[in-house]
Amino acid sequence: MSTSTADGRHRSDPLPDLFLAVDGGNSKTEVHLVRADGSPVRSARGGAFRPQALGVPAAMAVLDALVAEVLQGAGGGPVRGIAAFLAGADLPEEIATLQAEVEARGWAEEVYVANDTFAVLYAGSPERQGVAVVCGTGINCVAVAPDGRTATFPGLGWESGDWGGGGDLGRAALFWAVRAEDGRGPATALLKAVTAHFDRPTALDVVLAIHRGQESDRRVAELAPAVFAAADAGDEVAGWLIDVLADEIAGMAGSAARSLGLQDPPVLLGGSVAAAGHARLLDRVRERAPGPITVVTDAPVVGAVRYAVGRWGADAPVVSPA
Repeated sequence: MSTSTADGRHRSDPLPDLFLAVDGGNSKTEVHLVRADGSPVRSARGGAFRPQALGVPAAMAVLDALVAEVLQGAGGGPVRGIAAFLAGADLPEEIATLQAEVEARGWAEEVYVANDTFAVLYAGSPERQGVAVVCGTGINCVAVAPDGRTATFPGLGWESGDWGGGGDLGRAALFWAVRAEDGRGPATALLKAVTAHFDRPTALDVVLAIHRGQESDRRVAELAPAVFAAADAGDEVAGWLIDVLADEIAGMAGSAARSLGLQDPPVLLGGSVAAAGHARLLDRVRERAPGPITVVTDAPVVGAVRYAVGRWGADAPVVSPA
């Protein structure tokens, strides 16, 4: 027997013992199809999920293709539930929009959509509590108290008070490279790092190439490793930038913990920049964080799997969404 979803998509017989787990991030999207005990069936990885930058239809097209890939050969669905932790699900209206988009596709009998920061928390904390800071392309933070209360940030970037991640670190490197080049700032090894990364003769050439659309500004985020390397080599500007980033990570974690009255909570760090394990960065975060820090080594999609199994698995207790 088959039916159709509200948007006309084909819908096959239900698959009650299977779940979909999704991590849709600014750099990549992962979808796992798993059994009720969390064991894997199929998985797929694709491009970035960026509804705020590229629009909801473009972001959902990425997810459409990946879900179709993992459901192929599994009967087509719907599955029992889908836990989708998505970048761009920051404001209540954004979460509602993405929730409606996922529900309309008929992939699952029950749908849960939340910001991708929660996936890092669930990947690093079996108890599903503590503070998680994602420092990848961008930066965001969430805290969950033992009683289920949550604290979040708007996560909209510079305009909402956020600074950090590879994007901001790379932009700062370019900023100081230009100033070193034209004499407005101190000499820094970041100048050579920037021109080498973009294979252009001057930092100003890099700026103009981005301005003219000849270079993607997303390549700026790729400068983060060069900032770490320059700091390790003793460059003062790069070292200062690492310290600023550490203070931002610790500051977000501390603010979220205080808002929930958490004392000495676990602080879980995720994202590519945090996962790089830079000693100076982590040491400074450790000194200033509201609790012991752990770099989460499991992929965020593992957190989505754990959430799905914890909520819909055969032995799962009744759990309300965080």
